[in-house]
Amino acid sequence: MKLLSRIKNSKIGSSIQYSIKPRKVKFEWKDTPIDWIPNQPFISYFINEINMILPAGEFWFCRLYNKVLPQITDEKLKEDVRAFIRQEAMHAQAHNSANKEYLTIRNIDVERNLKLMDLLFTKVLADKPLTFIPVPGPLEHQWDLFRLGIIATVEHMTCVLGKYVLYNKKWEELGADANMLDLVKWHGAEEIEHRTVAFDLYRHLGGGYISRYYQSLLVIAAVIGLWVDGAAHIMRQDPRFADKKPALYKPWIWREWVRIAQTDNRLMPHPLWLVSQQLGYLMPWYDPVHEAKTEDAIAYLDKSPAAKRALLKVA
Repeated sequence: MKLLSRIKNSKIGSSIQYSIKPRKVKFEWKDTPIDWIPNQPFISYFINEINMILPAGEFWFCRLYNKVLPQITDEKLKEDVRAFIRQEAMHAQAHNSANKEYLTIRNIDVERNLKLMDLLFTKVLADKPLTFIPVPGPLEHQWDLFRLGIIATVEHMTCVLGKYVLYNKKWEELGADANMLDLVKWHGAEEIEHRTVAFDLYRHLGGGYISRYYQSLLVIAAVIGLWVDGAAHIMRQDPRFADKKPALYKPWIWREWVRIAQTDNRLMPHPLWLVSQQLGYLMPWYDPVHEAKTEDAIAYLDKSPAAKRALLKVA
């Protein structure tokens, strides 16, 4: 009974006192090599795939949040959501710049991966699924709530990854390119800064506890599957991987990921570690406030070279 009462009496507004700060950034990609972590092509390609996974999803976040914005009755949460939208839009633009000005210009075909993500977020998860299946009026809120739950689950994962990259010094020690390092750390820090918003909004509009279980299964399978599939596609374009013929359904890429992570989890997060990090989200007492330290995120954001570069451009 106490557990049920605790779930029922969850906060339904904003759970933070601070204001989330949208920032402009500017990245310079002309000197960033494909192997942005020296002598680590597998890891470099694996992280580069994030640039293709994220933009379509982040623009989808913005569209859905703008749609439900009028339903928010807590003014602080509404302020949080507006700031979240602006941050996510900037994330999408920054990763798109990497796709266009860094990968494409170095003859890496990104279109196949981008089209796959576009299909998922503009067709499958659209207001009208597959663009032609109307959602009956009485079920429209449930469809929105399901999608908001997907975002809340994804945002837990991005907070986990944000912590991973923010505190990880290994790539720096290996001589990683400063621009790409700044991109992942800046993005990771902002994920920490706005880590409460998606979960607060989901609960505010009626999201339940039990649904977190099936949403987590869907998100974990989709994120890891899309990540490996996309990374395999861009690796196949590199002659160094010609004999491996990387593919989602072939064991080599999975074995290599596990091997590198077991060698040093700071090189790449182990796939089982990623899955294990979702367990906290499934607890009835889960609160994203306790998942990371906002002050550490802000400390990095205040010194991010891309953020400073954007300020100089405006000035």
